[in-house]
Amino acid sequence: MPAKRRKFSPQFKAEAVQMVVQTGRTVAEVARDLGINSTTLGNWVNTWKDEHPEAQPEET
Repeated sequence: MPAKRRKFSPQFKAEAVQMVVQTGRTVAEVARDLGINSTTLGNWVNTWKDEHPEAQPEET
């Protein structure tokens, strides 16, 4: 029997994304600390970056 899918609150997602964006820690590190899949967190981070392009540093 497959495991039941977990649902995460918008607040949890936002806090997890900010841990990556503001601290510079890797997605894998933060995901491991929070006990979630790194691909899941990576998707949340990518969605946040798409929605907030002004918050990303300019590449030179």
